[in-house]
Amino acid sequence: MGHIFSILIFTILIIGEHAFADHGNHVHEKKIDGAKLEINQEKFAVFTEGLNEGQVVAVSVKGMICDFCARGIEKIFKRDPEVIKIDVDLDFGKVLIAYATKEAIDNKDIRKKIRKNGIDVVRIEIPEF
Repeated sequence: MGHIFSILIFTILIIGEHAFADHGNHVHEKKIDGAKLEINQEKFAVFTEGLNEGQVVAVSVKGMICDFCARGIEKIFKRDPEVIKIDVDLDFGKVLIAYATKEAIDNKDIRKKIRKNGIDVVRIEIPEF
């Protein structure tokens, strides 16, 4: 029993050290508030190039602080079959999502998916392209 307990303690210490270590891009030095910045028009033009149908949603977020956070948002939206492509702009606190559908987009679903990654949604808009 003592041997198993020692292994358990050792495992917890190793996992705990790993969980709190600085892993390159997962550094929490700044928090961008997407509501305070406008959509980067050049990036938006590149993102929407070739999109003839469907719609693009621009989501302003607050609390996205590292590349790890941004990749988590990308991953969850790429699972949605209606999403054609996604661009998460860490520097501007914006998430651009291109949907194949012309049907109304479910803002609650967008909020839920982003919130699942620990990020707050400030505003959702459908910009013209």
